[in-house]
Amino acid sequence: MAVQQPPWSLPTQKSQEPTLKIYNSLTRTKTEFVPINGRHVKWYNCGPTVYDASHMGHARNYVTQDILRRIMTDYFRYDVHFVMNITDIDDKIILRARHNHLVSRLREETNSLTPALIEQVRAAWTSYVQSKVSKGLPELDRPPAGSELDQWPKLVERFQDKEWRQQGLQKDEKFEMHFNAANVTYNALVRAQEQLKSGQAIVEQAHALIDLSKDVLALALDKQFGSTVSDHTIFRSLAAYWEGEFFKDMRRLRVRDPDTLTRVTEYVPEIVSFVEGIIKNGYGYEVDGSVYFDTRAFDKADDHSYAKLEPWSKGNRELLEEGEGALSVTSGRRSAADFALWKASKPGEPSWPSPWGPGRPGWHIECSVMASAILGENMDIHSGGIDLAFPHHDNEMAQSEAYHNCRAWVNYFIHTGHLHIEGLKMSKSLKNFITIDEILQKYTARQLRLAFLTQLWNAKVDFSESLMTGEVRGIEIAFNNFFTTVKALVSQAEAEGPKLDGKNRFQQAERELTDSLHASQAAFRAALCDSFNTPEAINILRELVSKTNVYIKTPGGNLETGLVQRVARWVGDMLRMFGLGEGETQEIGWGQERSAAEGSVNREEILMPYLRTLSSFRDGVRKLAIAKGDNALKDILALSDKLRDVDLVPLGVALDDQEDGKALVKLVPPEELIKAREEKRAQAEAKAARKAAAAEAERQKRLAQLEKGRVPPQEMYKPPNVPDGTYGSWDENGVPLTDGEGKELSKSASKKLQKEWTLQKKRHEDFLEWQKQQQGQQ
Repeated sequence: MAVQQPPWSLPTQKSQEPTLKIYNSLTRTKTEFVPINGRHVKWYNCGPTVYDASHMGHARNYVTQDILRRIMTDYFRYDVHFVMNITDIDDKIILRARHNHLVSRLREETNSLTPALIEQVRAAWTSYVQSKVSKGLPELDRPPAGSELDQWPKLVERFQDKEWRQQGLQKDEKFEMHFNAANVTYNALVRAQEQLKSGQAIVEQAHALIDLSKDVLALALDKQFGSTVSDHTIFRSLAAYWEGEFFKDMRRLRVRDPDTLTRVTEYVPEIVSFVEGIIKNGYGYEVDGSVYFDTRAFDKADDHSYAKLEPWSKGNRELLEEGEGALSVTSGRRSAADFALWKASKPGEPSWPSPWGPGRPGWHIECSVMASAILGENMDIHSGGIDLAFPHHDNEMAQSEAYHNCRAWVNYFIHTGHLHIEGLKMSKSLKNFITIDEILQKYTARQLRLAFLTQLWNAKVDFSESLMTGEVRGIEIAFNNFFTTVKALVSQAEAEGPKLDGKNRFQQAERELTDSLHASQAAFRAALCDSFNTPEAINILRELVSKTNVYIKTPGGNLETGLVQRVARWVGDMLRMFGLGEGETQEIGWGQERSAAEGSVNREEILMPYLRTLSSFRDGVRKLAIAKGDNALKDILALSDKLRDVDLVPLGVALDDQEDGKALVKLVPPEELIKAREEKRAQAEAKAARKAAAAEAERQKRLAQLEKGRVPPQEMYKPPNVPDGTYGSWDENGVPLTDGEGKELSKSASKKLQKEWTLQKKRHEDFLEWQKQQQGQQ
């Protein structure tokens, strides 16, 4: 019988791999993620409406979406097709473009400060106060028509009252913005009138008045001339400019470009066809050249439901009107919830041909059309900010399901949470936003991403100075120090070569650290499977780093460098996966951002051989000086410390002295070393100053004490050291015998005077000795 292999059994799993679950806005629960087609994931993300600078709210949304996308592609290894749109035509874009164009045209046509210009600004300001500012004013404080200029100083005084201002904000959330714009214009008007009276009517003053009043002037100019703006390039150029700025900001934030980018203006024919399909299916109707979606008809239809995300918001007129835009005409709709699929263009608005006449797309239809064109009639994931849930995303789903005649256009809807700055919600419309450019002048892209990683992606983020300088900076320093130390240890081990001493270096401490690594890897996966719980994932990495640091610093141990390197590489890989990486991907850790001058130069590879030689020289000098114990050799130690603390710091080299007498060589950004050195120096100088001050105080105290002994004891009870007539007679030592009237002093008085005389004798002797020493030193 032929020899056979023994039977083999399928292993029994001790623990199941966690399943990815995502918080789905359609269920408001964490649900298991099941892609439609294997590992292929179709993902559509709402892009920006490009009419102004990108702000921290954009950073919160797009950096967070980028983190989730990286987790899906780089960690879970899904094949993601990530599509994003650019809204390049919209009511906001039209109004901003017209306003900018009309104000610029007025500026170009103005060549001097004139009464007519001042009157034009004054009229615009008066209208602005009545139409905008008055919305937030109490009834009693609203200025009657014609008295606005006279009443304004009183309103400015009232505005300083926080409670009064808060009441205005409750009546109109834009009250503060409108009031500030009106006040800037008022002050500009006052200044312009003074300049006109004094004969300063040059073009610079006129342009200054227009520039400071532009927010107020724009509305009046648009009301008067907005309908005359017909050049499409005015709208397109504004959108193109801000689209370019948006992507510059995204690249500075390390946000990956979408796999496919779409623009509304490139899909207008497809939008027209899509709207026709909705009408054909019975869910759209035309009114005066505009087409509206029939929400009631859709809601009543089998297998359809309007407002799946926020059904409780169906009747929220404020949200519905905001979703339709400032230029929309709402008359003729069958229901207040019905929204525009196609808008008839009015004079001053761009237009495209359609079966219903010249018009332009509604806001919500664009995403339905472009996502369907790229991804088909169904997608796995749709994402965006929570503020878009209703009505935008609800309207998207309704019109898409109406067109495709399907029950579910989106399987998983994920919404990023709001961003609050120091407790206040950001809003571009309220002009209380911080631009991405401004924030990147204060913090790095890595620090911002870390701040978002420490918060749940779908929770409200409170962004504050304390968060950035406290928790985020602490995390960054901890990881930087860990990677710097590990790289130095690995470099040192490579320089020394393998230790062929026959010792087993995988003992209990190594087993425990290895187990910690494996447990951390499992916990990390579980955290990300728990709806991308990045705060927990970051904490797991921090705890593993902490345990590894303890292992590294354990005295007397045989450090297993390979194990430490393995931990550092995994931690670094996970941080890079989150988008926190800089520099070369093959290096240990998450890398350091390099200047343009450094390029792709590998500092470690070039410098380390020389630095090790230098460090070895320093080690030898220190050992020699310590062993000899000769006072002269202190200069050698001082020289070695100068090499460490002065010469190598600008090169970004740190030498950490160890117990065995060998220095650990680290490469650290020079600015960090210089900062640490200056802080240490400042602390030493402060300590020295305190010591010197204490010594000076002691010296002054000693001098004061010595000064008391300047008078010889024989003279201390005689004028001028005491007033004339105090005493009548003295003994041979100058101690008084009688008072000024010749009466003999009492025994107690004589005893007290004798005691003081003896004390003065000691003081005088000390004074003479000190005086002698001073003369000897001269």
